[in-house]
This record gives sequence, C-alpha cells and structure tokens, in this order.
Amino acid sequence: MIRAFDALTLPLLRKLDAEYAHGLAIRGLRFLPPPRLRRPDSPRLQVRAFGLNFPNPVGMAAGFDKNAEATDALLRLGFGFVEVGSVTPLPQVGNPRPRLFRLERDQGIVNRMGFNNEGAEIVLRRLAARAHHGGIVGVNVGANKDSPNRTADYVKLIEIFAPVASYFTINISSPNTPGLRNLQKASALDDLLAQVIEARERVRRNAGETPVLLKIAPDLTLDELDDVVHIARRRKVDGMIVANTTLSRPPALREQLRAEEQGGLSGRPLFRLSTRMLAETYVRVEGAFPLIGVGGIDSGGSALMKIRAGASLIQIYSALVYKGLGLVDEIKADLLSVLRRTNREQLSEIVGADAAQITAEDWPV
Repeated sequence: MIRAFDALTLPLLRKLDAEYAHGLAIRGLRFLPPPRLRRPDSPRLQVRAFGLNFPNPVGMAAGFDKNAEATDALLRLGFGFVEVGSVTPLPQVGNPRPRLFRLERDQGIVNRMGFNNEGAEIVLRRLAARAHHGGIVGVNVGANKDSPNRTADYVKLIEIFAPVASYFTINISSPNTPGLRNLQKASALDDLLAQVIEARERVRRNAGETPVLLKIAPDLTLDELDDVVHIARRRKVDGMIVANTTLSRPPALREQLRAEEQGGLSGRPLFRLSTRMLAETYVRVEGAFPLIGVGGIDSGGSALMKIRAGASLIQIYSALVYKGLGLVDEIKADLLSVLRRTNREQLSEIVGADAAQITAEDWPV
C-alpha cells in the first residue's frame, strides 16, 4: 500500500509548490487508512536509549509534523518514533513565503520556515487526545521570535508538554530565527540547560521521567563543539541530536541558483558534514549518553553509516520528498540484512564502530 501511495502522490506533489505540497501530504496522511496486518518489527531492530524502548531506530525528524496532525499515521506506517514541532509557546506564522525550496538535482532542500506552528495550546490538545494510542512521540521545542526571554520559553514548554512528551528536543540550532544559534555559546547554553533540567525535575513527580535531548548545528567549530558537549555532559542531558540544517553550501551543488536562497540546507548535500559532526560528537561524549543521527539519510547504506559514526537512532525527513514513505521499510530491511549477514543480534554492537576513523579523515567540503 505504501508503494502504491508513493507512486500515486510523489510525481504530483513534486510538481507543486514545496510548502503547498507539504500541506497536502499532511492532510493525506491524516486520512490514510491503517495498513492491514502490518508485520511487527524484528526484535533485532529494537533500541534502548534515553530510558525508552524503540521498536526500530528510524524516526521522523522534526519539521514534518509541526503541529502533531499526522503523528499516529506516521507511527502506523512503520516509524519507530516521531518528533513533532518545532513548537513555540505562542502561535507563530514564520517567515514570509516562499520559504521552502527543492534542489531537485541534488536531492536537497533549503528552508527558512522560521518556526511556523500553531502554538503550544493546540499541539498539547492534539497530543493529549492521542496519548492512549502509545508510541514514542518527542516534542521539539523552540522560542518565539519576538520573545523577551527565550530561555523562559523553553522552560515553559517543558512544563506544558511533560505529561504528553516521550522526550524533549531543545532546538537552539535552527538558522531561521535570528540570534537563536547564539544559545549554543557556552555561557548561554549552560544557563539554558540548567533551567531546562531544573524544570524537568520540578514536574517529574506528576509527569514522570521525560528525557531531554539537545539538537545542535553542523556548523559549529570543533572548539565550540568541545564546549557544547562539556556542558551537555555536566548538565546531564539525556542525549543529543546531530545535526540541524547547515548554512554552508557545498561547491559541488548542481542547483546553484536555488542554493543561493537564504536558509538551512538539508537532504543529501548535508550527509557528509552532518556525519562528520556526528562522529566528532560521539568521540567527545565517550558513552555518557546516546546520539540521534540526522542529515542526508536516504538509503539503508547511509543509515548504516550514521550508526557506525555514532548514532543509536536515526531520523529522516528531506529524503522522503524524493524517495517516498517506502524509504522507511527499505532502511529497516537493509539494517536487518546487515545484522543477519554479520551474525550480530543488535544494532548497538556497531554503534560508533567507524567514529574514530571518520574523525581522522579530511574535513568534508
């Protein structure tokens, strides 16, 4: 059914304005009937991370289901977890359109969305209504663009969503909210994480355990990454997501004109940089907490490379524009095939196997 859905919808959606097509995809998923007799994932694909049991390592990255409209449909389609958002305390329209651009020949995307979302109240209502359905649903939280106190925004969202979030992602790495990435600087990050973790502990009695993850940019210098990892470990975050979109533009891009659009670049052109940053993060974390690898994954082979670079879990989004939802099952089948072929029982046995080697290679351009 998924292959038929992809065959029917992908050619049509690719002819439409990118953001309009995205809206149609969300509406289509909301009304997509549940797949019949879907086979459960192999136990070999299960992952234990952040105190949670994931049925498989393939997650939907934040940015697709911003307002928690298609969460259950995505879980039924085979994702091991879904991350909604980014959500801000107040509704936000984001940046002016057009703000989403396909780089067709590069299988990349440039976006400058600007945390457009319906706000915490509406997203909370949707997540509360589906809470009894189960499944791992993370909430990616961000600050309003005009907030006088962005740290307070993150704290407020922790308090609001703790009862319904499987985990939180602290998004301070989007390039499309002016000044947001400054929160990755050491002094600001230390204060932010201290207050976020304090808020999480404050609501734990009523909301239970809620892991806190930090999502970083791939554009950090290695000195900046040293600081970020040091603070994340000291403040005892539960994990990190590596990485968000990049402001850099690889010189080999074929869609040079589109690539000049302002915003963050994602998809296949981000793969090498984000994978290098993942490996660099993995060697610095030294097993203190797990990592989620995201950026340019568009096949089972690239998913395996992320895992061997240090990811316990992976997330996809941009590749779905070009490959369709069938990519989820393709990645899972390929990972399971690798485990069987190498006589391994769990993916955890190969997490980070190539990290040291990757960090010794020339820097990707």
